[in-house]
Amino acid sequence: MNSSMELLDHVRLNFSPSGLLFLNIALAFIMFGVALGIKVSDFKDIVQKPKSAITGIISQFLLLPLLTFLLVIVLKPTPTIALGMILVASCPGGNISNFMSSMAKANAALSVSLTAFATLSAVFMTPLNFAIWGNFYVKFYNNQSAQALLRPLEIDQYQMFETVFILLGIPVILGILFASRFPETTQKIIKPLRTASLLFFIVMVIAMLSANFSHFMKFIHLVFFIVLLHNALALGTGFAFSTLMRRPSIDRRAITIETGIQNSGLALTLMFNPKIFPPELELGGMAVIAAWWGIWHILSGLTMAGLWARKPLIV
Repeated sequence: MNSSMELLDHVRLNFSPSGLLFLNIALAFIMFGVALGIKVSDFKDIVQKPKSAITGIISQFLLLPLLTFLLVIVLKPTPTIALGMILVASCPGGNISNFMSSMAKANAALSVSLTAFATLSAVFMTPLNFAIWGNFYVKFYNNQSAQALLRPLEIDQYQMFETVFILLGIPVILGILFASRFPETTQKIIKPLRTASLLFFIVMVIAMLSANFSHFMKFIHLVFFIVLLHNALALGTGFAFSTLMRRPSIDRRAITIETGIQNSGLALTLMFNPKIFPPELELGGMAVIAAWWGIWHILSGLTMAGLWARKPLIV
């Protein structure tokens, strides 16, 4: 298995500058759509009900990256797969988490508040978490043969901060300003725009895979169970920690979904940015992990939301 994974690490993915431009536009569009549903008043839930909000923030930004690091140590995948998992875990919640929370009869206000906080803070938290846990991974294998492969994966953290701000910060700020300035128009377009965002995200993943479909089909069996375990860990972290903190059922559902649905589109866009990861690097493992995450978390999230929709809330 490890020898096959090493082949995946050395796969040179085909991705043109025009493809990267499409990824950037797609992600900006998606984040603008997410921001239309964010109001400054939404943050009042964090202030008025801080325990549930803080539980969700800790679950997503502290526990998930930490537990992902431990999962990587246990599974011992190849370096690019390991760092791909860490990068996905460092990203904010996915753009469809609010829809899933609503479907699951979860606390929609809490879900929106957590999405708002995660999206805004990701400008700093995504690069920070990736730097911290990625470096821990490098140091953990400092005396191992993996060190030779890890060294080229060191990135310019300033460039990553700058890129995340452009990809997330600007579209989110514009979305919030648009919703504030044109509330009536926003109400008319927000639902179809969210649907379009979901479709756009799927198209974005397909576009990434289209030029590499043979590679993806050849190696998907190697990452299928890794992503399944990683996503189950994310969902389980949200549910277990919120249960430990004695949050009500309606809040546990929201926190579980927010922790388990990751913005893997951001991870893909960062991977293919030549200013962050030079083109000569072999990032096959990272890209396939993020791409399959993008597909799998939609399936797992909708399945969980559908099951919860049929189950009464426990007061």
